[in-house]
Amino acid sequence: MRRTTLGLGAQGSSRAGNAVRWLGALCLALTLAACGGGGDDNHSSSSGGSGGGSGGGSGGSGGGSSSTATAQPITPNGTNAVPITVNGGVANFVNIPNVSVTVCAPGTNVCQTIDNIQIDTASFGLRLLNSAAQSVIGALPVATAQNGGQLAECAGFADGYTFGTVRQADVRIGSEVASAVPVQIIGDLDPSAAPTGLNGCPSGNDENTAAEIGANGILGIGTLAQDCGANCASTAQNAMYFACTNGTNCTGTVVPVAQQVTNPVRKFPVDNNGVIVQLPPISDTGAASASGTLIFGIGTQGNNAVANVTQFGTDAYGDVSGSYKGATYQTFFDTGSNGNFFQDSFPLCSSTSVFYCPSSEQSLTVSVTGTEGHTATVPFSLVSARTLTAGSGKFAFNSLGGQLGMTGDFDFGLPFFYGRHVYVGYGNAPYVAF
Repeated sequence: MRRTTLGLGAQGSSRAGNAVRWLGALCLALTLAACGGGGDDNHSSSSGGSGGGSGGGSGGSGGGSSSTATAQPITPNGTNAVPITVNGGVANFVNIPNVSVTVCAPGTNVCQTIDNIQIDTASFGLRLLNSAAQSVIGALPVATAQNGGQLAECAGFADGYTFGTVRQADVRIGSEVASAVPVQIIGDLDPSAAPTGLNGCPSGNDENTAAEIGANGILGIGTLAQDCGANCASTAQNAMYFACTNGTNCTGTVVPVAQQVTNPVRKFPVDNNGVIVQLPPISDTGAASASGTLIFGIGTQGNNAVANVTQFGTDAYGDVSGSYKGATYQTFFDTGSNGNFFQDSFPLCSSTSVFYCPSSEQSLTVSVTGTEGHTATVPFSLVSARTLTAGSGKFAFNSLGGQLGMTGDFDFGLPFFYGRHVYVGYGNAPYVAF
């Protein structure tokens, strides 16, 4: 999920029409004043395969941790397991989980390694800032639209969009390589060329800098293979893909599925059936940084077996059903959101803030149900964003939360992932497990 004003990250998009979720980073830097930019498989004891309880959620006070998630990440091996870092990154945004990605011109050794690429389990496909890929951008071929023009994309997110060409690249993460992957280059076209109107880019900001996104790019590793699918392959009025003439005069176009921006993990030769995100447990008052592991493949190597977790079937987008305080929500698990985002009556930190500032720490729960009926009660904490960011030097928080006006959604953002091994399984029966 993603973005607004305050210095944190939240990322997503509308579910209608396209499949991208959120993208930038909300803006909650170190103050609330302005934007600034071999462990085991222990898991939350709440992750029972049955039972679960109602979505009640008590609003309590006190300073102790309400989370039972205590799993530690395994050590990255540099092959199918690479480091995740949560720190100040490129823009001092909090709760941005980053990896390094190497991008090459297809079939060549013309490559660039780009650090601070945010992993996003609720969007689909690799998106790179033009400004961060200058050493290789000229060697990446621009995809050709059906009418012969340049293929461009406008990917919608919570409070804006990214606009730029679609290009082909070989993508390497660790020793995993996806060949000839369609990726989006953010900001390589003049912003004035972004289409407007009913079938143009969504309202909001054209987010094309690291200061707006909070990272040098987004690695969408959610459940879908492509970011749009059949809709964009069958209609030119998809409000997402466009054909541009010399970077201008961009009009809607159909795009075959194989040419749409693609989750690179789905194109790895072997470890392509899912990912595992592992982050360490942290205190409810936050930490200066956090180091974890992103693992490619599930049940394909010695380090990615499914163990001591419960599997929850999802819809195609990675959503399950959730219940919070008696109401039912479409619930998803999103490393691209820097907080847990949900509707409640807790006071916001200011009239322009999206983050909650309750007077005391809240101990809350959500009951989640997978498509096969597995249920679990997930505990989480909520601490005032003002309290969390009152000092300096902390960038990892497991108790940050807010609301984005998405009344039907419950977004478990990066706070959910601390202390857990979270599996995102691909295929005809997608799932999450923790």
